[in-house]
Amino acid sequence: VQLQESGPGLVKPSQTLALTCTVSGGYITDNYDHWSWIRQPPGKGLEWMGAVDFSGNTFFSPSLKSRASMTRDTSKNQFTLHLMSATPEDTAVYYCARSAGNYYLSGYGMDFWGKGTQVTVSS
Repeated sequence: VQLQESGPGLVKPSQTLALTCTVSGGYITDNYDHWSWIRQPPGKGLEWMGAVDFSGNTFFSPSLKSRASMTRDTSKNQFTLHLMSATPEDTAVYYCARSAGNYYLSGYGMDFWGKGTQVTVSS
């Protein structure tokens, strides 16, 4: 399974940050698979942000739930993160990843990762 992140490298404060993950070698509708967004701000650790599962259900970190949403396009085998009201604190390398089950509820680890994409929030 391969994952590839895409989106703007620069976002202005207060805008919505939108990133798309394109999956190949597997399908986002495959049973039990969950598809996550994870980020790493400069000098900090990895932060799980949210996921969409094989049925289209979404799960979010409590700290981001008010600003984050996810959509998917099964015809393109893609899923997209939308993060509203971006601030400079959202500057990070963003990764998409797959787990064979629910990370948020059951702690399943990520087994396939994209290479990551840098997003900077700045005016």
